Amino acid sequence: MVHIAIVGNGRIGRPTAYTLLNERLADEISLVDIKPKLSWAFGEELKHAAASLKYDVKINTYEDDTGVHDADLIVVCPGRPRLPGEQISRRDLVKENAEIIRQIAEYMVSNNPGARWVIVTNPVDAMATLFKKLTGIDYVIGTGDHPDTMRFKTKLSADLGIPVSSVDGYVGGEHGSAAYVLWSTVKVEGKPLSKYLEASGKSIDKKAIEAYVRGISKQILDVVGATEYGPAAAFRDIIRSIIQDRRETYSVAVSTKIDGLNEPVNVNIPIRVGKNLGPSIWNKLTEEEKKSITEAAKAIYENYRIGLGSIQKA
Repeated sequence: MVHIAIVGNGRIGRPTAYTLLNERLADEISLVDIKPKLSWAFGEELKHAAASLKYDVKINTYEDDTGVHDADLIVVCPGRPRLPGEQISRRDLVKENAEIIRQIAEYMVSNNPGARWVIVTNPVDAMATLFKKLTGIDYVIGTGDHPDTMRFKTKLSADLGIPVSSVDGYVGGEHGSAAYVLWSTVKVEGKPLSKYLEASGKSIDKKAIEAYVRGISKQILDVVGATEYGPAAAFRDIIRSIIQDRRETYSVAVSTKIDGLNEPVNVNIPIRVGKNLGPSIWNKLTEEEKKSITEAAKAIYENYRIGLGSIQKA
Protein backbone atom coordinates (compact mmCIF):
# COMPACT_ATOMS: atom_id res chain seq x y z
CA MET A 1 0.00 0.00 0.00
CA VAL A 2 1.46 3.35 -1.08
CA HIS A 3 0.35 6.62 0.51
CA ILE A 4 1.35 9.91 -1.18
CA ALA A 5 0.55 13.34 0.28
CA ILE A 6 0.51 16.57 -1.73
CA VAL A 7 0.81 19.66 0.47
CA GLY A 8 -0.37 22.81 -1.29
CA ASN A 9 -3.19 22.39 -3.80
CA GLY A 10 -2.62 25.47 -5.94
CA ARG A 11 -1.44 25.99 -9.51
CA ILE A 12 1.30 23.37 -9.21
CA GLY A 13 -0.07 21.02 -6.54
CA ARG A 14 -3.28 20.28 -8.43
CA PRO A 15 -1.75 19.27 -11.79
CA THR A 16 0.87 17.27 -9.90
CA ALA A 17 -1.77 15.35 -7.95
CA TYR A 18 -3.82 14.77 -11.10
CA THR A 19 -0.77 13.49 -12.97
CA LEU A 20 0.08 11.10 -10.13
CA LEU A 21 -3.53 9.90 -10.08
CA ASN A 22 -3.45 9.10 -13.78
CA GLU A 23 -0.21 7.20 -13.26
CA ARG A 24 -1.93 5.11 -10.53
CA LEU A 25 1.09 5.47 -8.25
CA ALA A 26 -0.74 5.39 -4.92
CA ASP A 27 -3.41 3.46 -3.08
CA GLU A 28 -4.03 6.49 -0.89
CA ILE A 29 -3.64 10.21 -1.71
CA SER A 30 -3.82 12.95 0.91
CA LEU A 31 -4.41 16.55 -0.13
CA VAL A 32 -3.57 19.45 2.18
CA ASP A 33 -4.23 23.16 1.75
CA ILE A 34 -4.96 25.85 4.33
CA LYS A 35 -7.43 27.64 2.05
CA PRO A 36 -10.89 26.73 3.34
CA LYS A 37 -12.50 23.88 1.38
CA LEU A 38 -9.90 23.96 -1.40
CA SER A 39 -8.53 20.48 -0.75
CA TRP A 40 -12.08 19.16 -0.29
CA ALA A 41 -13.28 20.61 -3.61
CA PHE A 42 -10.20 19.41 -5.47
CA GLY A 43 -10.49 16.03 -3.77
CA GLU A 44 -14.03 15.64 -5.07
CA GLU A 45 -12.78 16.28 -8.59
CA LEU A 46 -10.03 13.73 -8.19
CA LYS A 47 -12.60 11.19 -7.01
CA HIS A 48 -14.61 11.84 -10.18
CA ALA A 49 -11.47 11.36 -12.27
CA ALA A 50 -10.70 8.13 -10.40
CA ALA A 51 -14.22 6.89 -11.16
CA SER A 52 -13.57 7.51 -14.86
CA LEU A 53 -10.33 5.53 -14.59
CA LYS A 54 -12.02 2.76 -12.56
CA TYR A 55 -9.24 3.36 -10.07
CA ASP A 56 -9.96 2.43 -6.46
CA VAL A 57 -7.88 4.99 -4.59
CA LYS A 58 -8.57 6.48 -1.17
CA ILE A 59 -8.50 10.28 -1.22
CA ASN A 60 -8.18 12.25 2.03
CA THR A 61 -8.47 16.03 2.32
CA TYR A 62 -7.20 18.31 5.08
CA GLU A 63 -6.90 22.01 5.91
CA ASP A 64 -4.20 21.38 8.51
CA ASP A 65 -0.72 19.86 8.11
CA THR A 66 -1.26 17.73 11.22
CA GLY A 67 -4.02 15.73 9.51
CA VAL A 68 -1.71 13.60 7.39
CA HIS A 69 -0.42 10.41 9.01
CA ASP A 70 1.88 7.63 7.80
CA ALA A 71 2.51 8.89 4.26
CA ASP A 72 5.26 7.13 2.36
CA LEU A 73 6.12 10.16 0.23
CA ILE A 74 5.21 13.81 0.74
CA VAL A 75 5.31 16.39 -2.05
CA VAL A 76 5.72 19.93 -0.68
CA CYS A 77 4.26 22.51 -3.08
CA PRO A 78 2.88 25.51 -1.14
CA GLY A 79 4.37 28.93 -1.27
CA ARG A 80 4.09 32.46 -2.48
CA PRO A 81 4.41 32.17 -6.29
CA ARG A 82 5.85 34.54 -8.85
CA LEU A 83 3.03 36.50 -10.46
CA PRO A 84 2.51 37.42 -14.12
CA GLY A 85 4.42 40.56 -15.03
CA GLU A 86 6.23 40.61 -11.69
CA GLN A 87 9.94 41.32 -12.10
CA ILE A 88 11.25 38.98 -9.44
CA SER A 89 13.19 35.74 -9.55
CA ARG A 90 12.58 32.50 -7.68
CA ARG A 91 15.31 33.62 -5.27
CA ASP A 92 13.22 36.63 -4.20
CA LEU A 93 10.61 34.32 -2.67
CA VAL A 94 12.93 32.93 -0.03
CA LYS A 95 11.83 34.78 3.13
CA GLU A 96 8.09 34.26 2.67
CA ASN A 97 8.39 30.62 1.68
CA ALA A 98 10.95 29.76 4.37
CA GLU A 99 8.25 30.26 7.01
CA ILE A 100 5.96 27.83 5.19
CA ILE A 101 8.75 25.25 5.07
CA ARG A 102 9.35 25.75 8.80
CA GLN A 103 5.71 25.08 9.62
CA ILE A 104 5.59 21.91 7.52
CA ALA A 105 8.81 20.70 9.15
CA GLU A 106 7.36 21.39 12.60
CA TYR A 107 3.90 19.88 12.14
CA MET A 108 4.19 17.06 9.62
CA VAL A 109 7.41 15.17 10.28
CA SER A 110 6.43 13.48 13.56
CA ASN A 111 3.21 12.06 12.07
CA ASN A 112 4.99 10.66 9.03
CA PRO A 113 8.05 8.74 10.20
CA GLY A 114 10.04 7.21 7.39
CA ALA A 115 8.46 9.39 4.69
CA ARG A 116 10.53 10.48 1.72
CA TRP A 117 10.23 14.22 1.05
CA VAL A 118 10.12 15.86 -2.38
CA ILE A 119 10.34 19.66 -2.18
CA VAL A 120 8.81 21.80 -4.95
CA THR A 121 8.38 25.16 -3.16
CA ASN A 122 10.61 27.87 -4.66
CA PRO A 123 13.43 28.68 -4.50
CA VAL A 124 13.37 24.90 -4.50
CA ASP A 125 17.05 24.10 -3.94
CA ALA A 126 17.35 26.47 -0.97
CA MET A 127 14.01 25.30 0.47
CA ALA A 128 15.10 21.65 0.23
CA THR A 129 18.33 22.58 2.00
CA LEU A 130 16.35 24.40 4.69
CA PHE A 131 13.91 21.53 5.17
CA LYS A 132 16.74 19.05 5.57
CA LYS A 133 18.48 21.36 8.05
CA LEU A 134 15.32 21.73 10.17
CA THR A 135 14.39 18.05 10.18
CA GLY A 136 17.62 16.08 9.83
CA ILE A 137 15.78 13.65 7.56
CA ASP A 138 18.02 11.67 5.21
CA TYR A 139 15.73 11.55 2.18
CA VAL A 140 14.98 15.13 1.17
CA ILE A 141 15.30 16.14 -2.48
CA GLY A 142 14.35 19.20 -4.47
CA THR A 143 12.78 18.69 -7.90
CA GLY A 144 15.30 21.21 -9.14
CA ASP A 145 16.64 20.89 -12.65
CA HIS A 146 14.62 17.97 -13.95
CA PRO A 147 11.98 20.39 -15.35
CA ASP A 148 14.84 22.45 -16.82
CA THR A 149 16.25 19.29 -18.39
CA MET A 150 12.91 18.70 -20.13
CA ARG A 151 12.96 22.30 -21.40
CA PHE A 152 16.50 21.81 -22.67
CA LYS A 153 15.60 18.65 -24.57
CA THR A 154 12.61 20.42 -26.10
CA LYS A 155 14.70 23.34 -27.37
CA LEU A 156 17.60 21.24 -28.62
CA SER A 157 15.33 18.87 -30.54
CA ALA A 158 13.51 21.84 -32.13
CA ASP A 159 16.76 23.54 -33.14
CA LEU A 160 18.11 20.34 -34.65
CA GLY A 161 14.81 19.44 -36.30
CA ILE A 162 14.70 15.95 -34.79
CA PRO A 163 12.30 14.10 -32.44
CA VAL A 164 12.72 14.94 -28.76
CA SER A 165 13.04 11.22 -28.03
CA SER A 166 16.37 11.30 -29.91
CA VAL A 167 17.90 13.77 -27.45
CA ASP A 168 19.45 13.02 -24.07
CA GLY A 169 21.36 15.15 -21.58
CA TYR A 170 20.99 17.09 -18.37
CA VAL A 171 20.84 20.54 -16.80
CA GLY A 172 22.52 21.00 -13.41
CA GLY A 173 23.37 23.59 -10.78
CA GLU A 174 20.51 25.76 -9.55
CA HIS A 175 16.88 25.71 -10.62
CA GLY A 176 17.01 29.34 -11.72
CA SER A 177 19.52 31.80 -13.11
CA ALA A 178 22.46 29.52 -12.23
CA ALA A 179 21.10 26.56 -14.21
CA TYR A 180 23.74 25.16 -16.54
CA VAL A 181 23.39 22.80 -19.47
CA LEU A 182 25.85 19.97 -18.83
CA TRP A 183 26.97 19.74 -22.43
CA SER A 184 29.27 16.79 -21.79
CA THR A 185 26.22 14.65 -20.98
CA VAL A 186 24.39 15.43 -24.22
CA LYS A 187 23.81 12.71 -26.78
CA VAL A 188 21.82 12.95 -29.99
CA GLU A 189 20.63 9.76 -31.63
CA GLY A 190 22.99 7.95 -29.28
CA LYS A 191 26.08 9.94 -30.35
CA PRO A 192 27.95 12.60 -28.38
CA LEU A 193 26.72 16.02 -29.50
CA SER A 194 30.00 17.02 -31.17
CA LYS A 195 30.08 13.86 -33.25
CA TYR A 196 26.42 14.23 -34.24
CA LEU A 197 26.96 17.84 -35.35
CA GLU A 198 30.05 16.88 -37.32
CA ALA A 199 28.31 13.98 -39.05
CA SER A 200 25.09 15.89 -39.80
CA GLY A 201 26.64 19.22 -40.77
CA LYS A 202 24.23 20.99 -38.42
CA SER A 203 25.06 23.71 -35.90
CA ILE A 204 23.42 25.10 -32.77
CA ASP A 205 23.56 28.30 -30.73
CA LYS A 206 24.43 27.07 -27.25
CA LYS A 207 23.91 30.46 -25.60
CA ALA A 208 20.43 30.78 -27.10
CA ILE A 209 19.54 27.30 -25.87
CA GLU A 210 20.77 28.10 -22.36
CA ALA A 211 18.81 31.37 -22.38
CA TYR A 212 15.66 29.44 -23.34
CA VAL A 213 16.18 26.99 -20.48
CA ARG A 214 16.54 29.79 -17.94
CA GLY A 215 13.83 32.05 -19.31
CA ILE A 216 10.98 30.07 -20.83
CA SER A 217 9.17 29.44 -17.54
CA LYS A 218 8.86 33.20 -16.91
CA GLN A 219 7.52 33.73 -20.44
CA ILE A 220 4.89 31.04 -19.89
CA LEU A 221 4.03 32.44 -16.46
CA ASP A 222 3.46 35.94 -17.86
CA VAL A 223 0.92 34.59 -20.35
CA VAL A 224 -0.77 31.68 -18.56
CA GLY A 225 -0.23 32.64 -14.92
CA ALA A 226 1.95 29.67 -13.96
CA THR A 227 3.89 26.76 -15.34
CA GLU A 228 1.79 23.72 -14.53
CA TYR A 229 1.75 20.68 -16.78
CA GLY A 230 5.41 20.53 -17.75
CA PRO A 231 6.59 20.63 -14.13
CA ALA A 232 3.85 18.22 -13.04
CA ALA A 233 5.01 15.67 -15.62
CA ALA A 234 8.61 16.12 -14.49
CA PHE A 235 7.62 15.63 -10.84
CA ARG A 236 5.74 12.49 -11.87
CA ASP A 237 8.97 11.09 -13.36
CA ILE A 238 10.85 11.62 -10.10
CA ILE A 239 8.09 10.32 -7.82
CA ARG A 240 7.48 7.25 -9.98
CA SER A 241 11.19 6.42 -9.88
CA ILE A 242 11.15 6.66 -6.07
CA ILE A 243 7.93 4.71 -5.48
CA GLN A 244 8.76 1.95 -7.97
CA ASP A 245 12.50 2.03 -7.15
CA ARG A 246 13.34 2.44 -10.84
CA ARG A 247 16.73 4.08 -10.12
CA GLU A 248 16.44 6.29 -13.16
CA THR A 249 18.86 9.20 -13.46
CA TYR A 250 17.40 12.66 -12.88
CA SER A 251 18.92 16.06 -12.17
CA VAL A 252 17.47 16.70 -8.71
CA ALA A 253 18.73 18.70 -5.75
CA VAL A 254 20.39 16.30 -3.31
CA SER A 255 22.32 17.29 -0.19
CA THR A 256 25.97 17.55 -1.21
CA LYS A 257 29.12 18.70 0.56
CA ILE A 258 30.74 21.39 -1.56
CA ASP A 259 34.27 22.67 -1.00
CA GLY A 260 34.24 26.14 0.51
CA LEU A 261 30.81 25.88 2.16
CA ASN A 262 30.25 25.21 5.85
CA GLU A 263 27.20 23.00 5.34
CA PRO A 264 25.93 20.61 2.67
CA VAL A 265 23.47 22.13 0.18
CA ASN A 266 20.84 20.59 -2.05
CA VAL A 267 22.34 21.25 -5.47
CA ASN A 268 21.36 19.67 -8.78
CA ILE A 269 23.63 16.90 -10.03
CA PRO A 270 22.21 14.07 -12.16
CA ILE A 271 21.82 11.09 -9.83
CA ARG A 272 20.09 7.71 -9.72
CA VAL A 273 16.75 8.14 -7.97
CA GLY A 274 14.93 5.33 -6.22
CA LYS A 275 14.14 4.33 -2.67
CA ASN A 276 17.78 5.22 -2.08
CA LEU A 277 19.82 7.88 -3.87
CA GLY A 278 23.04 7.53 -5.84
CA PRO A 279 25.44 7.31 -7.35
CA SER A 280 25.60 10.69 -9.10
CA ILE A 281 27.51 11.41 -12.31
CA TRP A 282 29.72 14.05 -10.61
CA ASN A 283 32.95 12.24 -11.46
CA LYS A 284 31.97 12.08 -15.15
CA LEU A 285 31.50 15.83 -15.50
CA THR A 286 34.12 18.17 -16.90
CA GLU A 287 36.07 20.44 -14.57
CA GLU A 288 34.26 23.44 -16.01
CA GLU A 289 30.88 21.82 -15.28
CA LYS A 290 31.95 20.99 -11.73
CA LYS A 291 33.01 24.60 -11.26
CA SER A 292 29.63 25.85 -12.52
CA ILE A 293 27.77 23.54 -10.13
CA THR A 294 29.98 24.70 -7.27
CA GLU A 295 29.16 28.34 -8.05
CA ALA A 296 25.46 27.46 -8.19
CA ALA A 297 25.76 25.73 -4.81
CA LYS A 298 27.19 28.92 -3.33
CA ALA A 299 24.16 30.90 -4.60
CA ILE A 300 21.82 28.26 -3.17
CA TYR A 301 23.64 28.36 0.16
CA GLU A 302 23.30 32.13 0.32
CA ASN A 303 19.54 31.87 -0.19
CA TYR A 304 19.27 29.06 2.34
CA ARG A 305 21.07 31.20 4.93
CA ILE A 306 18.69 34.10 4.24
CA GLY A 307 15.72 31.79 4.74
CA LEU A 308 17.16 30.28 7.90
CA GLY A 309 17.93 33.71 9.30
CA SER A 310 14.42 34.96 8.59
CA ILE A 311 12.71 32.14 10.52
CA GLN A 312 15.16 32.39 13.42
CA LYS A 313 14.23 36.06 13.86
CA ALA A 314 10.49 35.36 13.74
